Amino acid sequence: MTTETIRLGLLRLCDAAPVILAAHEGMFAADGLDVQLVIEPSWANVADKLSYGLLDGAVMLPPLALACAAGLRGRATPLVVPMSLSSNGNAVTLATGLREDFAAGGIPAVAARGLRLAVVHAFSTHDLLLRYWLAAAGVDAARDVEITVLPPSDMPARLAEGRIDGFCAGAPWGEAAAAAGCGFIAQRSRDIWHNHPEKCLALRARFWEAAPEAGLALVRILRAAAALCADPARLPHLATLLGDPAYLDLPAALLADGLAPAAGGPDFSRQYPDPRHAEWFTTQMRRWHDVDATAAVSIYRPDVFLAAGGREEG
Repeated sequence: MTTETIRLGLLRLCDAAPVILAAHEGMFAADGLDVQLVIEPSWANVADKLSYGLLDGAVMLPPLALACAAGLRGRATPLVVPMSLSSNGNAVTLATGLREDFAAGGIPAVAARGLRLAVVHAFSTHDLLLRYWLAAAGVDAARDVEITVLPPSDMPARLAEGRIDGFCAGAPWGEAAAAAGCGFIAQRSRDIWHNHPEKCLALRARFWEAAPEAGLALVRILRAAAALCADPARLPHLATLLGDPAYLDLPAALLADGLAPAAGGPDFSRQYPDPRHAEWFTTQMRRWHDVDATAAVSIYRPDVFLAAGGREEG
């Protein structure tokens, strides 16, 4: 077991809950781990710090982990993905002024006027699912939609300012836009791909190779923390915890809405790192961005998940 501090990166999102809960309730320390949570403003920061060894691991977007490992954004960064942390939880949010057209004709009616939509990163579940949804509705994203990148916490303000027409982001930012009156949730990601994998735990391969027992302990602890987060009875406590200024700094009532799986929030009960999911992401990355991350699918390590006491899920 390592005695070094383990630095885990995350963004201010509801689906970072298992890591935040484990740190807050002393679950890491109880297993002999010294874990420091490092809250970053954007996914680009997380990826860069993983690349340069300033983080040992992170709550990560699976397509971004694949892109980092494949060398599609800077130098290749060997990673290990030993577990999924959440599924579902994203939403396409559109400006309030588009509600009537959307209600009448769906996204094709709205896109006909031209749209500027934001996603959290070019290599993200949000980008790939958004493009998949647009294409399935017959929208030519290359012609009718400009897709830009913004940190998720900045999106409601940019929507209110009229600088974007909508965004795809994880909870609670769609709920925040709706509460502010500047947007409405037009589509939940669970209705694009039901139970899609959303966030994963990504560890630097160098960390894993140097401290495999600590890596296994991290997986065991986060499996237990995710199970706690999946308990409906704990949702009020979880919303209050995440609302702390040190984390999301938002009202607990808003976060409770964003955390509810029945309403499209993140589901923490699916943890198996299925390589078939990675293959789907690489297929979509090739389709929409003309890049090849196929070789990086090997970073998915179900063997590590099983060694930490997990089990394969159907």
